[in-house]
Amino acid sequence: MNVLAIETATSACAVGVATTTGRELTRVIAGERHHNEVLVPTIADLLRQAKLAPHAIERVVVDHGPGLFTGLRVGVATAIAFAQGVGASLVELSSLELLAYGARRDGVAGEFVAVVDARRGELFVQRFRLDRDVRALNAPVVTTPAELLATWREGAAAVTLGGDGLARYADVLAPLASQVAGELTVPPVLEALRLGATRDVVATVTPLYLREPDAVVNFSTRERS
Repeated sequence: MNVLAIETATSACAVGVATTTGRELTRVIAGERHHNEVLVPTIADLLRQAKLAPHAIERVVVDHGPGLFTGLRVGVATAIAFAQGVGASLVELSSLELLAYGARRDGVAGEFVAVVDARRGELFVQRFRLDRDVRALNAPVVTTPAELLATWREGAAAVTLGGDGLARYADVLAPLASQVAGELTVPPVLEALRLGATRDVVATVTPLYLREPDAVVNFSTRERS
């Protein structure tokens, strides 16, 4: 199956293409939320590299969050439009489960906490158990670094952390992690390619925002003042 994967939940933008011949191509563009400028050209370039026409894509896999609002909006809208345009099926995956599967591929076992930077001093967080498979232990939540630290100190369990939220709040979270999942900051698009080929398709993609976008919050704050 020819698969296109789109990852825009963090400040980076990533695209992957897998072909029926088993070839896997990925590209990560680091940046500060310029997804609308780089995503479509990167898709086109990767398809050229894979020697695939857009209509050869049979499935589009997209990270539907949680993550930064603007990035998710661009990624989800692009995935839906592309799939509709070429007649491909759609699959949605979460940024936090992609981090967990990436950590497992890197050899992490036991308790793993995926932490995605949510800005405003908050994190998108989910706990997983990694062994022969990846098992979610709770639903994704919004929390603060201090709250996350306090929760895990109460449990006193050894845990591995991964995600761009760890890098942003390393000074607070350093006492928590028994180990760090390498340089796992961007939800790995390679995992999106592999998981997306086997997951159930959806009629449309529903973004997993978990909270209102900054513009709405700022407007509400001004209205109350």
